[in-house]
Amino acid sequence: MYRLIYAERSAAYSSRIILKEIGADYELIMTGIEDGGPRHPELMKLNPNGWVPVLIDGDMAIHEAAAIVIYLTDKHPECGLAPAPGDPARGPFLTWLVYMSNTVQTAYQLMYYPGRYCTGGEHTASVQQRSCERLRETWGYIDAALEGKTWFVGETFSAADIYLHMLTTWLSPDAGHPTIDEFPNAKRIADAVAKRPAVRLVHRL
Repeated sequence: MYRLIYAERSAAYSSRIILKEIGADYELIMTGIEDGGPRHPELMKLNPNGWVPVLIDGDMAIHEAAAIVIYLTDKHPECGLAPAPGDPARGPFLTWLVYMSNTVQTAYQLMYYPGRYCTGGEHTASVQQRSCERLRETWGYIDAALEGKTWFVGETFSAADIYLHMLTTWLSPDAGHPTIDEFPNAKRIADAVAKRPAVRLVHRL
């Protein structure tokens, strides 16, 4: 049985959907993630950064959301959620997954965790403004790349589409973010992922 340390509205959302997609037995362990707030003791033991998700598989613990996605999809190839090593689609799959994790997620963090990127005070507003600009840039880049594609990696649904869907749920017009309607190709894929049974199950948990 897998164990997943998670928090609501965090990058653990993609891991939870994939665990549902592969039909795995798993246990959820909730923690807080507010800056300066308490963390679950097991989280701090396994990932001293205090960030989620953390996937526990036997004696091994994996953190970083994209790494967990790759680990689970490679361990359960029968579910078809990632191109296999050697498949020509493997490169684009990894490229986009890491881009979303490293670049798009960082753009969100500028807004939600500005203290990680500046010393506070008068700098906070500038960092958050840059967050909104950067989100428009990164989502525009993704949207253009999706033109004419059914899914992120061509014609086959994959965990990259799950990751995209997760990141669209973080867009907040109240925070000054662009709306998903500005990116019709990304919206089309995110809406299709939202209809999957695994996604609906996670929403009910």
